Amino acid sequence: MTSTDLTLIWLRQDLRLADNPALLAAGNAPVIPVYILEPEGEDPHYPGAAARWWLEGSLRAVATALEARGSRLILRRGKPGDMLDALIAETGATRVLWNRCYDPVSIARDSAIKAALSARGIAAQSFNGSLLHEPWELKPATGGHFRVFTPFSKAALKRGEPFKPAPAPTHLSAPAEWPGSEDLADWGLTPTRPDWAGGFRARWIPGEAEASRRLEQFLKDGIGAYADRRDRPDIAGATSCLSPYLHAGNLSPRQVWHELRRASAGKADSQGADKFASELLWREFCYHQLYHNPGLREAPLDARYRHFPWREDAAALTRWQRGQTGIPIVDAGMRELWVTGFMHNRVRMIAASFLVKHLLQPWQTGRAWFEDTLVDADLASNSASWQWVAGCGADAAPYFRIFNPVLQGEKFDPDGAYVRRWVPELAALPAAWIHKPWLAPPAVAPARAAYPAPLVDLASGRQRALDAFASLKQQQN
Repeated sequence: MTSTDLTLIWLRQDLRLADNPALLAAGNAPVIPVYILEPEGEDPHYPGAAARWWLEGSLRAVATALEARGSRLILRRGKPGDMLDALIAETGATRVLWNRCYDPVSIARDSAIKAALSARGIAAQSFNGSLLHEPWELKPATGGHFRVFTPFSKAALKRGEPFKPAPAPTHLSAPAEWPGSEDLADWGLTPTRPDWAGGFRARWIPGEAEASRRLEQFLKDGIGAYADRRDRPDIAGATSCLSPYLHAGNLSPRQVWHELRRASAGKADSQGADKFASELLWREFCYHQLYHNPGLREAPLDARYRHFPWREDAAALTRWQRGQTGIPIVDAGMRELWVTGFMHNRVRMIAASFLVKHLLQPWQTGRAWFEDTLVDADLASNSASWQWVAGCGADAAPYFRIFNPVLQGEKFDPDGAYVRRWVPELAALPAAWIHKPWLAPPAVAPARAAYPAPLVDLASGRQRALDAFASLKQQQN
């Protein structure tokens, strides 16, 4: 290719300019960055409401960054193959570059697009812009793919450091003429009537610049205590809150990895950095599972669970979604999710365990709710994590390991600060009862008068889950 080859840069989950391999590969050629939104109903992975809010903010941010470099972002709606063909016809582009996605729908679509373009003499090339290592690069010595995290992480570390990220270009060559673009406001990605995103705006600023700022701040102020405080939802800054930026591609895992290495270099205590690196590798492990198990979103990896005796209960599901289960730590998490589009990871595990074990609701219903309400609704991480909690995924917790939400709350929110923030009905309750208000003595019971009784008795719910698991085992005999 020459420096005059007009190039389409097809952006997807890589809404940034730094460490963008597709953009880097264009060299000095004139480029037309384009984002294509496949309409709802045609895209099986159309983003949920919270993720759409984040997408609009990310698109505005990357458009501003492109304009500052002499370029612009072209927006189109339709089937990606058709839209790329139309842009090629309009502009005379001779090549199309993009960064890969790893879900089965995208793999099939991208392969078909690449083949069709190549057959017409249009150069088409894809790159790794989302992972530290490609899913096919890490293999166990026995063949197949990794199903357990520890050997996977060891293999990833043995492979060596991922390549260093490239900085954002200072200038981008423009085409002689720009094709037409749709108006982002016409896409209706953000809520209007009602506008439920006030809590989102108060907590988040999507985009590459904010992602870099948050990473720098976390590595300065939070990484040292990360190993000790990461499970504490009551402590501000205990976690990085970078997951939505990674999901949208405002930030790449390579950027995080190398900045983490730089920040921890020469320090005697590396526990926080090592644990954070392990979390990045867990994200990789989720993508490894998605790539090698295309049905991860819906089908349990452990085939036995296809016959699990779930008890679908619409009323119970609604109370869980609304944060009205009567279990304070669960309700706090579900309300935080509704207001901010985010939930602390420890609380995600507690809330998910309560749904699939104490309430015996199918894990797919919880996965679907998180897909719609999380700003970091990542297909790989969300699906793999729900399967992990349900006991049917890769390296999953055994089904009989059932979180006790009272003990979890007392351990990780010991003074009840997290619950008081998100369940204000209980704010006056002493710490001794904040996680089990139904047991509060009469003298303090009025403090919980506006709060519902537990949706299920925890001991009975636990036993019911164990009985369901036992019945599943009997079916296999």
